[in-house]
Amino acid sequence: MVEATLCFLVQGKPISQVLLGWKKRGFGCGKYGGFGGKVEAGETIRQAALREMEEESSVRVVPEHCDYVGRLDFRFPFRPGWSQVVHVFLATRWRGEPRESGEMRPLWFALAQIPYASMWQDSIHWLPPILAGRRLEAVFTFKADNETVDEYEIKDFIG
Repeated sequence: MVEATLCFLVQGKPISQVLLGWKKRGFGCGKYGGFGGKVEAGETIRQAALREMEEESSVRVVPEHCDYVGRLDFRFPFRPGWSQVVHVFLATRWRGEPRESGEMRPLWFALAQIPYASMWQDSIHWLPPILAGRRLEAVFTFKADNETVDEYEIKDFIG
């Protein structure tokens, strides 16, 4: 399966705001989500997350303030090419201000205002616990429409 990343900039202790991107093209177009993409040959998962964040938002994440918080296995049995393992990071320090790119329009949201209805359906199941400080692993299987979650399992991440 393809390996990919998602990175979210967060503010506050406890977290009170998260930066999401409105996807303008490609996979997930028309939805809000984290910043990320595929891991390229020769780079680590963390390097991929940092590279994608910079490419999509012009922000340089400080590596030692970027925490690995989740592993999400997305299964699309009716479109196997979309199946992927996504590694999730939260970043608390960065350089620069988020700027719109050709792919993403960044917007800050208070936790109570996260637009879950405009995100992938799985997001409501894993993003709130991650933003609340949980580290987790999850598997999501989608129905034939490739939008609706058919079944899922979430457990605490150990490691």
